Amino acid sequence: MLTTFGMITPMTAGIVLVIALVIFGPGKLPDLGKALGKGIKEFKSATDGDEKEVKEVKEVKTVKIEKE
Repeated sequence: MLTTFGMITPMTAGIVLVIALVIFGPGKLPDLGKALGKGIKEFKSATDGDEKEVKEVKEVKTVKIEKE
């Protein structure tokens, strides 16, 4: 028997798809796919250092208030 470490076989993908279909139903699967694809795209752009997709981070100044 051949063992594959870290590789998804077609049988494994099919089982996962059937379980997802049972849990979420056929109406929610396209929405989940879109959300997953968008998340992967944002993660890739963040790790690649793509300047266009990175949002600006504004500095926040803290003010110390003393009680009298």
